[in-house]
Amino acid sequence: MKKNYLFTPGPTMVPPEVSLAEAQPMIHHRTPQFSQIFYELSEDLKYLFQTKTGEVYTLMSSGTGAMEACVANVLSKGDKALVITSGKFGERWVELCKCFGIETEVVSVEYGKGVEPSRVEEILKKNSEIKVVFATQSETSTGALHDIKAISQIVKKYSALIVVDAITGIGVHKFLMDEWNVDVAVTGSQKGCMLPPGLAFVCVNSGAWEAVEKGDLPRYYWDFRKMRKNLKNKTTPFTPAVSLVMAMKTAMEMIKKEGIENVWARHERLANATREGVKALGLELFAGNSSSNVLTAIKAPEGVDVDKIIKKLRDETGVTFTGGQDSLKGKMIRIGHMGYVNDFDIILAISALEKGLHEAGYPVELGKGITRVQSLLVKGR
Repeated sequence: MKKNYLFTPGPTMVPPEVSLAEAQPMIHHRTPQFSQIFYELSEDLKYLFQTKTGEVYTLMSSGTGAMEACVANVLSKGDKALVITSGKFGERWVELCKCFGIETEVVSVEYGKGVEPSRVEEILKKNSEIKVVFATQSETSTGALHDIKAISQIVKKYSALIVVDAITGIGVHKFLMDEWNVDVAVTGSQKGCMLPPGLAFVCVNSGAWEAVEKGDLPRYYWDFRKMRKNLKNKTTPFTPAVSLVMAMKTAMEMIKKEGIENVWARHERLANATREGVKALGLELFAGNSSSNVLTAIKAPEGVDVDKIIKKLRDETGVTFTGGQDSLKGKMIRIGHMGYVNDFDIILAISALEKGLHEAGYPVELGKGITRVQSLLVKGR
């Protein structure tokens, strides 16, 4: 008998309580019953983003849809933007800006590294016309983390807006929307929110609304103005994903019960144990000291076909890791540890990694990684 375990950058494992909430009988989306659920969820989501001044809009899309919505709403024709790229998802901001004819400056960072905030300031000093800075909290393609707090402090010195892809970061890493003065941030349902794919959430703070109101880029379905108007009436401008909204309400209740600070601490502890287990096997972290708590990206050992290992583990044991994307294909193994994950999941993941490497002929000492992980988790470190 094979059981399935998702240690991927998304989708992630879904708690039974959330699955059961999604399986409830359908209700109509233009009823007082659904309106109350939707209103309560919208308020709960403020806790996830750590905002009291912003509003959170629920979009029926993947995270990329929410990213496109951000570009369409905060920019106007002729505006210039600055994008920080250190992997596939930072590069997606550039691609989206180009779709709308937005001229972009790019801070390009080596894959696996976090950006030095001073590099952002260098460009902003020279380009007073830059209206928006697009950043990524956790670059999922490489496992690297960016310091959004420090970047935002710099951006605000130059009167620009900062828009953050926190699709994998929120619900895993500390993210303080108001305290860090972030203007717009997005996340997705299938990451730290512990939900199936299909929803994205955009938090728009008060400082972004002048740009949203005067924006002249094409927008219809993604119009934040429509979302704001309808949220006041506890509803959505278009048909929502009713079952996913109900499931997300349950997921938020679980997050609130654990406490967001405890959620952040749990992810930090599990990520540290995973990284230490990997290093105990003689493997190298792709992102080194810049590693995110979202996932552990492992450099492929010389001469080892890691994609073959990933496929064999998935097909034979039900344990799913992921490899590298695009230019990083065949160069890494990525082990996700966000959302519905606990101590024993990490032990299982490292055990599977040892098994896969051993069967591929890599000289790994079986049990060495597990022993290291166990010793850390028993100590609560």
